[in-house]
Amino acid sequence: MLTKIYGSLVAANEVSMEVHAGSFTGVVGPNGAGKTTTLSMITGLLRPTSGRVTVSGVDVWSDGPAAKRLIGTLPDRLRLFDRLTGAQLLYYSGVLHGVSAAAVSQRSAELAEAFGLESALGRLVSDYSAGMQKKIALACSMIHAPEVLVLDEPFEAIDPVSASNVTEILEKYVGGGGSVVMSSHSLDLIQRICDHVTIIVDGSVIAQGTVDAVRDGMSLEERFVALTGTSESKKGLEWLHGFSDSA
Repeated sequence: MLTKIYGSLVAANEVSMEVHAGSFTGVVGPNGAGKTTTLSMITGLLRPTSGRVTVSGVDVWSDGPAAKRLIGTLPDRLRLFDRLTGAQLLYYSGVLHGVSAAAVSQRSAELAEAFGLESALGRLVSDYSAGMQKKIALACSMIHAPEVLVLDEPFEAIDPVSASNVTEILEKYVGGGGSVVMSSHSLDLIQRICDHVTIIVDGSVIAQGTVDAVRDGMSLEERFVALTGTSESKKGLEWLHGFSDSA
């Protein structure tokens, strides 16, 4: 169970997740619920106040280098070495994870083709659009063939055609035995492509299991609203409707 405390703020409160090989798990919750905190602890980017994370029996904190070879990470708020070209960034990511130069070259070409980035590999990443930066970062997270992908909002800023392409790549990865843990604000997307879901509110898990079990006969969005109470109407902003009364 993972807990992260900042002073008097409990950002994650005994969060527990179990992810099996070949599974696609969605993590959802309101803004500030603790999703990014949880994913950052899972990947070793943020040390928990208490609790532990293991990937295939390897402890993320006691054996970080070995664990990171098993995990592919797409963090929140992308920070890329954007003065490198796309090809250089893929090469750097591959050799950093211990992949041979020959294998990096082959995998880079295949990933670029899969993500539709072939023509952009020679350009600086700083010149990429937000969606292209997201895709090159996702390609970097996969180049070392990890067992688990932990992705924070992977579809943010990606156009619908690219989103369909990325979904296909991730589903193929899961079909080959990999595991994906992914946060998203799109409940429809989670319901469509994930087989498991975890709902986090105020740093605590309030529901988790298979998507069908959690939604309990409703749409996932309806179930989410019912669990979080976000459907309650709030008073205020009536002045927005009084256009003719403005002073």
